[in-house]
Amino acid sequence: MFESIGWGEILVLIVAGLFILGPERLPEAAAWLGRSVRKVRDFATGARQQLRDEVGTDFDEFRKPIEDLRNLRNFDPKRAVTQHLFDGDHDPLGLDNINGTGGDGSAATKPNGYAEGSSASPTRTEPLPPGEKPPVDPDAT
Repeated sequence: MFESIGWGEILVLIVAGLFILGPERLPEAAAWLGRSVRKVRDFATGARQQLRDEVGTDFDEFRKPIEDLRNLRNFDPKRAVTQHLFDGDHDPLGLDNINGTGGDGSAATKPNGYAEGSSASPTRTEPLPPGEKPPVDPDAT
């Protein structure tokens, strides 16, 4: 509920409360606010416990769909498709080679399947002569 309130806003509220209520009444108002928040929490906890006692074992069955809906907030379609397609196998696209090694600790591979640093394609250091076409890599398109 108060996820968007930061320390800056809290500081502004304290300073505003200090000016509005004065230094004499501010500690009393803060204590009243703390007691009120504690009462609301106790009421919510008591209501949840009372509902759990009255419903019994069916309470967990009612909570399961709600938890499933909460999990949809954290749904990552890219991860879900990858897990569904590869069923936990090594990712052939090389997306799991973030730290430089494969899932089994071997050397990382490029997305085209070649190992990092392999000399599968010749490298040219001199520029192409005029009129010569550059080599084409069909995997790069």
